[in-house]
Amino acid sequence: MSHITIVLSYVSQLMAHASAAMPQVSIELLLIAGRAVFLVFSFVIAAVTFTRWRRGAQRGTEQIMAQNTLMLERLAAIEERVASANFRVTELATQLQGELRAAPAASDAQPRYQTAIRLAREGASRDELIASCGLSRQEAELVLRVHASNQTLGDAQAAA
Repeated sequence: MSHITIVLSYVSQLMAHASAAMPQVSIELLLIAGRAVFLVFSFVIAAVTFTRWRRGAQRGTEQIMAQNTLMLERLAAIEERVASANFRVTELATQLQGELRAAPAASDAQPRYQTAIRLAREGASRDELIASCGLSRQEAELVLRVHASNQTLGDAQAAA
């Protein structure tokens, strides 16, 4: 049974009991009273429904805000990692460029030592190695000790 039917039956029962003590109420007045009760009841239901809807929307907004905050924190952490990785890549690039610049110098030194070894085997002196190959005194002495013939080595020691 619907609420309207219940209200109308209740009103009918009241009318039956009160008809003896009260003056007769017209049907139009009863319908107006029924409409008023219906409107009040509808307003209460609408107010309760709106309040529940508003609370649900507020909970949803709070959840979205919490997720947004979490995403922003994660994004900040990722940005920090990217910046750190970028810095490390820059350092590695600089280090690699330095090594690449040093590599040609080492390869340029290789023919210089080969020439010094050949000259030492041919009997060149320490001063000749320094002048023709651009070696330091210690480098020239080392090349002579390792690669010079015994006669050239004796001459180099005598000159020292």
